[in-house]
Amino acid sequence: MPVKKTIAKRIRQAEKARVRNKHYNSTMKTAIKFVLSSTEKETAEKLGIAAHSVIDSIANKGIIHKNKAANQKSKVSRFINKLS
Repeated sequence: MPVKKTIAKRIRQAEKARVRNKHYNSTMKTAIKFVLSSTEKETAEKLGIAAHSVIDSIANKGIIHKNKAANQKSKVSRFINKLS
């Protein structure tokens, strides 16, 4: 048990934030997975637009860093461009 009450409160707050952010991270990973599992370019492009939107909204909320968001969007775009 923490000695100070403020430390205990920070632990409680961090746990709440972790649970809340878990939903958003799961949503982002699922959207990316849908894109990476598609085999047709047309479908992948539609799913890619949706994935970009999800990634942007999560980055704007501050759940992931803007550079991580850029990396994830780049990963999706590179995959889509590789499809023929």
